[in-house]
Amino acid sequence: MNPTGRLAEEFAAITEHWSPRVIAMSNGQYVKLAKVRGEFVWHDHADEDELFLVMRGTLVLRFRDRPEVTLRAGDFHVVPRGVQHCPYAPEEAWIMLVEPAATKHTGDVESALTRSVETQTAHLR
Repeated sequence: MNPTGRLAEEFAAITEHWSPRVIAMSNGQYVKLAKVRGEFVWHDHADEDELFLVMRGTLVLRFRDRPEVTLRAGDFHVVPRGVQHCPYAPEEAWIMLVEPAATKHTGDVESALTRSVETQTAHLR
């Protein structure tokens, strides 16, 4: 994995919404970029926290057990492990995610939006 990159070039390579692209790995954590729009799926990550950083647009994190959080460019939020959440973007948003490499994209939920680690890292091979 290349230790140096350009965010604009990495975002330009993303062609599908909700399909994360791994751009770096550090201390067992993947740094991922994604373009998102519309509603994702309700899911959780039993053993991992998940950091969302909004680079462009607006992302709403909906929760079953707490008030939703609205993030705009420059905002971040950490979803604690085990917390059910459903990301939603009213318009296209560009986000960065930081999470352990073992984190499954949609937790234990399988959906048409689920992407394997192999898919997220295919461009690195």
